Amino acid sequence: MPKIVRMNLLRRYPIAFILMALVIVSALAPLPPLVDAVTGAPPYDVDLTRPALYTLLAPVSDLLDALTFLSVGRAWWFLLVWVVGLAVWGLVRSGSRPRRLLRATLGPLAVVALGVAAVLLPRPVVQLAPADSTLTVIDYHAHTAASHDGRPGWTARDLARWHAAQGFGASYVTDHNAIFDDDTTGYPIPLLPGVEWSVYGQHVVALGPVTMIDRAAYNRDTPGMLGLFAALHRQGAIGLASLPEYWRNHWDDLDRFVTAGVDGFEIVNCAPKALAFPAAARTRVLELARAHDLLVVGASDNHGWGRATCVWNLSSPSAHGYRANRVLARPIALAQADWQPWTAAYTQPWLMLRGLSWSERSSWLTWILVILSSGPSPIPCSTRCCPTSCRSAGCGRRRNAAVVAMRAR
Repeated sequence: MPKIVRMNLLRRYPIAFILMALVIVSALAPLPPLVDAVTGAPPYDVDLTRPALYTLLAPVSDLLDALTFLSVGRAWWFLLVWVVGLAVWGLVRSGSRPRRLLRATLGPLAVVALGVAAVLLPRPVVQLAPADSTLTVIDYHAHTAASHDGRPGWTARDLARWHAAQGFGASYVTDHNAIFDDDTTGYPIPLLPGVEWSVYGQHVVALGPVTMIDRAAYNRDTPGMLGLFAALHRQGAIGLASLPEYWRNHWDDLDRFVTAGVDGFEIVNCAPKALAFPAAARTRVLELARAHDLLVVGASDNHGWGRATCVWNLSSPSAHGYRANRVLARPIALAQADWQPWTAAYTQPWLMLRGLSWSERSSWLTWILVILSSGPSPIPCSTRCCPTSCRSAGCGRRRNAAVVAMRAR
């Protein structure tokens, strides 16, 4: 390839070449597809499988996943920086005023459209596949449209399909203050009864044979709220403290939670408001749970918004308490608390690229090359044409126009 052609390619497609370099360089510091949220180590007895369509469309699949796993604070900063940056970039580029205004509008709209697609667009997702068939892949916290903040029309069957697509073998349905006891015969996976009680500054996920309660008794103060755990035990159910409420509202009361009979804590929750749970806080909860043999779980907290989960649980029927469950999470989700929110515009894409598998990297590079090859081919200028003023592949056309003008004179 002539040198001038290579220079024209770099000048015309700098973003494509920078992106290609980032895809390659990020492989030098890769993230594992999953980590154990308790130990921080990659699990070696599970596999995260990717459907063929997911890999084929890896640039879209990975980008939508990365947007799904943003905490609230980072999501706002990501949106702000990219919307403003693309608007300014569109305005300062050369071109007519209408053309610049169009670019300044389309760029921010594309960012917003990607955000909407991450929430609503049906798409292939990764699936957890454990090597041990005796383990149950389970979700302890999910919602239907029966919750006040559930997606309208999001039925129990929709929820079961959502879970089955990602490798879950069962899920509790924990709608807000509404007990789930529907017949799920014929559903893709079993849906188990539960409820999420909203009480004084805390959400308590109740699992098992729950019955209706009068929440007024548990809504007055912290001691009253803590009495809910004993009430659940009398029903034969268990109660888990949900994120982010115990972290935000009752962080100094965790020992009182244990004394009151809490059965466990969520340590990972995929809701954007809970993804900012810091690693140091998770460590403290793990130490407390280990000391008192309490259950620790991850929760999709799915409400019908978003297509992918950031966490799975491997439940062992032969173990109890702290060792009864393993929490496996996507590193990009756990990293949300490790970075300042204002860095999201560049750290989230970098985390995404570091987490790519080799098949996904190949797909990214292939799509970049396809886009490059489908663009207009730069025509090398002849040095005999205009050696001192040649600036683009249109050199020959400008010379011909000059010759015609001279002959016209």
